[in-house]
Amino acid sequence: MAGSAHATLAGLRRERGRRTSAGSEPRAAVPLAVVAAAFTVAQLLLVRPGMGLGWDETVYVSQVSLKAPAAFFSAPRARGVSVLVAPVASWSTSTPLLRIYLALLSGLALFLALRAWRGLFPARVLALAGALFASLWVTLFYGPQAMPNYWVAVAALAAAGCFLRAGTGRPALWGLAVSGALTAWMRPMDAVWAVLPLLALGVARRRWRTLSVLLAGLAAGALEWVIEAYTSYGGLAHRLSQGSAIQGGLGWHLAVTDQLRSLGGDTLCRPCTGGLPNPVVTLWWFALPALAVLGLAVAVRARRPAATALPLACAVSAAFPYLFLIGYAAPRFLLPAYALLALPVADALGYLLTAPRRPWRPVVATLLGLGLAGHLAVQLAVLVHTVDRTTRAHQAWSRTAAALHRLGVRPPCLLTGDDALPVAFYTGCSSAATDGPNTNSTADRIATTARRTPVAVLVPAGSRPPGYADGWRSAPLEGQRLYYSVPGSGR
Repeated sequence: MAGSAHATLAGLRRERGRRTSAGSEPRAAVPLAVVAAAFTVAQLLLVRPGMGLGWDETVYVSQVSLKAPAAFFSAPRARGVSVLVAPVASWSTSTPLLRIYLALLSGLALFLALRAWRGLFPARVLALAGALFASLWVTLFYGPQAMPNYWVAVAALAAAGCFLRAGTGRPALWGLAVSGALTAWMRPMDAVWAVLPLLALGVARRRWRTLSVLLAGLAAGALEWVIEAYTSYGGLAHRLSQGSAIQGGLGWHLAVTDQLRSLGGDTLCRPCTGGLPNPVVTLWWFALPALAVLGLAVAVRARRPAATALPLACAVSAAFPYLFLIGYAAPRFLLPAYALLALPVADALGYLLTAPRRPWRPVVATLLGLGLAGHLAVQLAVLVHTVDRTTRAHQAWSRTAAALHRLGVRPPCLLTGDDALPVAFYTGCSSAATDGPNTNSTADRIATTARRTPVAVLVPAGSRPPGYADGWRSAPLEGQRLYYSVPGSGR
């Protein structure tokens, strides 16, 4: 693969030298722009801008929002998403506006990531790859959300393309540095896994300039996370240890079946104890690696393996920890792998449409067309189901917040108990936890706060409240029991 990389770069240089028309590149960018625009429109139409913010989103947005105090920021998280949403969230509490902003930004990011591969694949293959990735329900669902996984995906895709094109000039090197920084800025550990094959190839081929640019980008993106490890988490080793513990202890865990269970629209499968979705829902998941391997075989036969083998290797590396090292699953974890696999899959589909002898082409085209149509129908069905269910959950949090306000629990206030973290954001309160991954307080501190500030605790129906809430007033609320104290109100 490494030797072929030099041949690929040489081909790129010859191609650039043969260009006589300045309009060739803009024309090649048109189909990519169309795919990116369609992706943005689909997000705005299918993922409701007013869906409300999810649990993790409230953590990231609260760091820069005027709506509520900053939520506890656990060790595995990085500040990239908070900075990404700051241009809107720092002055507006409108969730629809934030969704529109992220949908537009995610469409632009997809376009730029695909453009990083120009000259390595024909424009039609890049457009098909973009369409395949963008049409997955998990891509559409998370594109307009304040979550890091989509951004790791497009940055990793761009990094691999820029790495292969690094010998063509400064723009590719700048693209490599920026995409490496964005990946680490969003999730430093995911960044390492996603670019591991790039680092290995750079060392093997002694491409020191390219390697140093990539490492500089990764370091720039991870710098704040490393500094924060020493200022807030007791050092880098301690932060890594805390992150591992919060994720259930990193080690050998076979999570392949868990990922399959999550494909039916379960945004977090922890613990993963349910049944598998209908095979129709998971068929594409098995077809994806098979088609990617076919794409690699086609590239090897055509003596151009580098552009196909590298994203395939990066996809395997990015997926490995979430398939074998973590004991739970969420479909968004594999977004970087899906983005990287889209290129060899699109190349394989192009081969299937053009390689067979002429009499068989209509049959192959018809079968592929039916398969893709069925795939799109399944993705749409899962997306609609997931959006509906998620919207109902977020609306329940909003109703809880409204009830808390009616009972006198208004900012400044403190909320603890079940779902306290997202409900606190909706209410405008701070949140506290005395156990679990978001532990940031103690029972004594909460009891002390209740003497001067409205405090509420959400308890599962039928369960006893914590000791400090004995004697507080209570009310049934959304299948839970709310215990609350409002100093000076008689409540």
